[in-house]
Amino acid sequence: MPEQAMDYLEIEKLESGVVHVAMNRGAVNAVDREMYIEIADFFSKIDATEFLAGAIILSGSGRHFCGGNDLNEFATMTPDNASERMWRVREAFFSVMECRVPVIGAVRGAALGTGLALAASCDFVLAGNDAQFGLPELTVGVMGGARHLARLAPQPLVRRMYFTGEALSAADFAAGGGAIKVCDNDDVLPEAKRLAGRIAQYSPTAVRVSKHVLDRIERMDIKEGYRFEQAATERMSGHPDSTEALAAFRDRRDPSYLPFDNASHWFGL
Repeated sequence: MPEQAMDYLEIEKLESGVVHVAMNRGAVNAVDREMYIEIADFFSKIDATEFLAGAIILSGSGRHFCGGNDLNEFATMTPDNASERMWRVREAFFSVMECRVPVIGAVRGAALGTGLALAASCDFVLAGNDAQFGLPELTVGVMGGARHLARLAPQPLVRRMYFTGEALSAADFAAGGGAIKVCDNDDVLPEAKRLAGRIAQYSPTAVRVSKHVLDRIERMDIKEGYRFEQAATERMSGHPDSTEALAAFRDRRDPSYLPFDNASHWFGL
């Protein structure tokens, strides 16, 4: 299948609309400014690519997901250049979090600092037995990542990990309330591909509407959030894919959905 040429991201189109993105920069996939730019550019423009993605898997090449920010960049950071650098970091994280299709984090090895924030920016996370989650920010004299970690873990666990800087195994992280699915190491990518394939089989328009809705209601109370969900149901009721989904379910056949029309701005996307 075709691959998009990038310096630090290996991108492959799998079957059934699944796209696999593997970070590839050094032994632990440490992220620098240029890699942040690549991440932001790819995930924010997914519907402008040739991939026709229905779901994305984000992993790391080699043994590790991502060991954090490139420490050389921390060493050269000053109040004068920090603002632009921090903006690049935010744009990368938010591009994953707000990607128009669901992103599954497939974590093996280290997911530390930036790596943990990238994993937490995904819609959900699968982790191997060898995965390690941590926020060592105070260890290297910086701050950040706690708010992203709070998407995966309760506050007492967030604060313990932040203030101690100690990494937790996938099993200990899950036992402490971390919202991850722990798999055998060899099962992480196959399971991610299975779940991504299941997502990609649904209407591409409905998946994008749902992703937009879930991103918005995460910050709403239950009444406001449910009203927003219902409004999306009203919008989708006028789309042919809505009728097709119900008809296929009743007829016990595979549905035939329309390709996503990027001009369908009336869905509120």
